Amino acid sequence: MAELLYYNDAYLQEFDAAVAAVEGDRVSLDRTAFYPGGGGQPNDEGWLTIDGVRLRVGKVKKEGADVWHTLVGTDGGLPEITVGKTVHGALDWERRYALMRTHTAMHILCGVVWRDYQASVTGGNMEPGAGRMDFEFAAMSRELVTEIEEKCNAEIAAARPVREQTLSREEAFQIPDLIRTKINLLPKGISEIRTIELAGLDLQADGGTHVHNTSEVGQMRVTDYKSKGAINKRIYIELG
Repeated sequence: MAELLYYNDAYLQEFDAAVAAVEGDRVSLDRTAFYPGGGGQPNDEGWLTIDGVRLRVGKVKKEGADVWHTLVGTDGGLPEITVGKTVHGALDWERRYALMRTHTAMHILCGVVWRDYQASVTGGNMEPGAGRMDFEFAAMSRELVTEIEEKCNAEIAAARPVREQTLSREEAFQIPDLIRTKINLLPKGISEIRTIELAGLDLQADGGTHVHNTSEVGQMRVTDYKSKGAINKRIYIELG
């Protein structure tokens, strides 16, 4: 089972590991700081250095207990990679940090909309510095999204601590409104549930990476909104 360093320290940028398995152009490591994607957050990218050759990591995917890193070879191809070989990993930190800020921003948006309008989330997605989230609103207007934007920026300025905790499934589901999505996306087989709390604003089940404080998000701007159905409205955001 790979040690998931991104949960121990979301700010870890470099690490050493050993190759646990090899399949073609991808390797599984015994420990990794690369987030494999999930919950709308894309996978990390970066580099693995093997025998002095620095290789680009383009895709990362978790399969069971393994985290697989797909490598982009040099012109001379990939070096020989064997199980047990030591590698050095380095994240594309600018991209990862932008995703951490964006993911936390999405929680701020979700927290404000749930607290003040009791609207459930029906979908969402993000990329570094931008994202969109769908809510169960019957109607949407420029005045409403402007109001939501102002409230979100007030929560950013409030510098709320961001805390994470892992709970048993039984403990987690005793928390009211822990699952904000319209459909519960947590499979029954998951026995432990990781939660992210924006102190005083939002508490949700979540598996992504986040900043330590809402102030790190920076200014949030609602760039657009659209109707995606009778009671489904989409809000687009960007970070300054």
